[in-house]
Amino acid sequence: MTASLDDLKQTLAAARAEIAKVIIGQQSVIDHALIAIFTRNHVLVEGVPGVGKTLLVRTLAQVLGTDFGRIQFTPDLMPADITGTSVFNLKENEFKLVKGPVFTSFLLADEINRAPAKTQSALLQAMQERQVSIDNETHTLPASFTVFATQNPVEYEGTYPLPEAQKDRFMFKVKVDYPARDEEVMLAGRLLGREAPEAVLQSGGVRPVITADQIAAMQAVLEQVTVRDELVSYVVDLVRATREHEAVLVGAGPRATIALVVASRARAVLDQRDFVSPDDVRALAEPVLGHRLVLRPEYEIEGLTVSELVSRVLEQVPVPR
Repeated sequence: MTASLDDLKQTLAAARAEIAKVIIGQQSVIDHALIAIFTRNHVLVEGVPGVGKTLLVRTLAQVLGTDFGRIQFTPDLMPADITGTSVFNLKENEFKLVKGPVFTSFLLADEINRAPAKTQSALLQAMQERQVSIDNETHTLPASFTVFATQNPVEYEGTYPLPEAQKDRFMFKVKVDYPARDEEVMLAGRLLGREAPEAVLQSGGVRPVITADQIAAMQAVLEQVTVRDELVSYVVDLVRATREHEAVLVGAGPRATIALVVASRARAVLDQRDFVSPDDVRALAEPVLGHRLVLRPEYEIEGLTVSELVSRVLEQVPVPR
């Protein structure tokens, strides 16, 4: 399939409309998810139980014509439970690969911080290379493979902090908040009729706007979005400023620079533009940079947050005209 920039604009607009049939509000979370999918990246989602994280990923899979898998991370989960293993078939007298849930397009890694580092690391090769090695054989994952990893921001007992190297592989860390009052009233009203989100999804009320095979062509179209040289320099200056700030122990690396540039391209298309503006970069700075920064303990004690730090950096670095 040969796709154009106009095709991508229409696809994203149609995807937003279909997702809105199921998900009420949460527009920024939806946009971040679409950006990650079409830039071949992954999302770390933080939110309390019951705010629709799983429903969002299932809806995305149906709207974009892909399959969906889910892993509930627990302390006793083993790497083979994620990737799969070879099992000896007595009838055929040979080993057969039993694929794990990682062999899908959209993978929901639920409460990823409840599993130890050894198990979490099983996702690293899949996230970075979109392939899995089992018994010295390499198996390719779909071009649309995207990990949506969730973690509960409240209940930390029995959890394992994500290694910095793994957090760096997520393009975004997005927070799913409680809905606004009018949105919650709308949700409660819909649950009384046939328009309940689960019912709409299961009854086929959401139509696919694209097929899984077309996603790769759409991803390539982003290269047609114009990014001026001064905007690239602006992104570099922002990322470098996080390393040089007195309150930062560990700043964002070059992968953050790449993520911020490509994410800004996709945000421009979501806004029906074929060029990137400084507003695209500034809007995505916190979700791209926040989870990659480690503050110095003395500044954390004083109450400084990562969001406040990113805001200070944005004020400090001159915006190109």
